[in-house]
Amino acid sequence: MKCRILTEKEMTQISGGEVITVSAVMAVLCAAVMAVVIYRLFMSKKGTAAVPGGWKFTWN
Repeated sequence: MKCRILTEKEMTQISGGEVITVSAVMAVLCAAVMAVVIYRLFMSKKGTAAVPGGWKFTWN
């Protein structure tokens, strides 16, 4: 891959807003998944959950 120095006009055309958009989408997706998991956890009559580190929860 060859590198070259950009001109002033080429530098003004570069925009970098993609990272913020991807971060926002990932944050919303994470919040939605966590909301579904918490809803399913609290609305179930009985079940078990295992968390890394050896933590296990059981409810009836």
